[in-house]
Amino acid sequence: MPAPMKQTVRRSLLVTSATLASLALTAPASLAAPSPSPSPAASGSPSASASSSGSPSTSPSASASPSVAPPANMSSLGGTRLGRAGTQVAIAGGAPVLPKDLTARSWIVADAESGDVLAAHNAHWRLPPASTMKMLFADTVLPRFPKTTVHKVEAKDLAGMGAGSSLVGIKEGETYTVHDLWLGVFLRSGNDAVHVLSQMNGGIAETVKDMNEHAEELQALDTNVVSPDGYDAPRQVSSAYDLTLFARSGLQKQDFREYCSTVTAKFPGETTKKKGKTSRGTFEIQNTNRLLSGDYDISQYPGIAGVKNGNTTNAGATFTGVAERNGKVLLVTVMNPEKTDHNEVYKETAALLDWGFQAAGKVTPVGELVAPKGTAQASAQPGANPSPSEEDGQAGGAGDVSAKPVAGAVTENGSGGMWIALAITGGLLVLLAGGGYLVNRRWPLPDLVRRRR
Repeated sequence: MPAPMKQTVRRSLLVTSATLASLALTAPASLAAPSPSPSPAASGSPSASASSSGSPSTSPSASASPSVAPPANMSSLGGTRLGRAGTQVAIAGGAPVLPKDLTARSWIVADAESGDVLAAHNAHWRLPPASTMKMLFADTVLPRFPKTTVHKVEAKDLAGMGAGSSLVGIKEGETYTVHDLWLGVFLRSGNDAVHVLSQMNGGIAETVKDMNEHAEELQALDTNVVSPDGYDAPRQVSSAYDLTLFARSGLQKQDFREYCSTVTAKFPGETTKKKGKTSRGTFEIQNTNRLLSGDYDISQYPGIAGVKNGNTTNAGATFTGVAERNGKVLLVTVMNPEKTDHNEVYKETAALLDWGFQAAGKVTPVGELVAPKGTAQASAQPGANPSPSEEDGQAGGAGDVSAKPVAGAVTENGSGGMWIALAITGGLLVLLAGGGYLVNRRWPLPDLVRRRR
């Protein structure tokens, strides 16, 4: 048997056995989700204050947070080592050592295209996700409405938001396009935008159901959704591994890539009447992802392309980022750094991205990101399964992606940002094993929208 096929068989058996072994630990997620236990780090620190998804200390579950230590038994989906507590890395000759002073409870560094996990720390620890849960929300709901759809906001659309929620500024009685609403979700982490889109999708309960079903399809078995906006709620959990799966799936969609890489945009304001004339202005919103927008103590990260940040009382700071350098695309998720320095979650993410780009090809993967269940029966041809928004431009309203560079691109409503379309074709590792179906395949990330350096 040729060496490449041996390696593929080994990885496929690893994923299959790990999937079976993890079922007892992960199914069903709604029953297995842990009840948080108190932790001194949950209150009073800057990293635990309400921010991205807006949960203040008065949230329903704010008096409790996850245990300080990871559980003894975690899912081993994606590889046995990913189920172990502590840092997992296999450094070979010439590979750099991991960054010092990493304080996050959980993190993961993965190749976005091949799915190889280069290093991880408590990858399957179930923790509150904060607004990074909005990646799953977007991946679930975004393909369902054309971006040109117009919706007039009613009182019920804004009902039930948690106290202190982060808001983009949606007003009852005003009309917004779906495009506007998604800008509010991605740039300002607006829980009001999430609630409006959820109502359009059949309501909060229906959207939560859809998200849990989609998480299961993605094999994100550590996740249990209670609130679609990521607001602190009892038994709402995810993991660094699952958040990375959400980002990887979302980035297959053109609209998702464009929204998460947008730095600034114009958002509709209130309608006013003056001297018999009706007018409606706009105001600028900026992406709260500091690796994308920068801040006084942190610069824009070279090659950054998104994807989502979060911060609540229980979750602390959370972040999943994707970046490209020299043709290599990496995904990094960081959850709840113990260090309380300003922008610490971004600083630790940047350090892990730097390490990943230097270590790529010099470390032995410790696991892999599994493909969704649906890809097991899919065609092995590249581009055989485009997202609905990319097939005909109707579901997401975006149409095809051009592979030509676009500098200083501007979206329909004046959104700013410098990004280009990068075509990553890559080969597919096709394996027929067991019952004669695909149990493992390389899942290329097509046309990644990334920021120009």
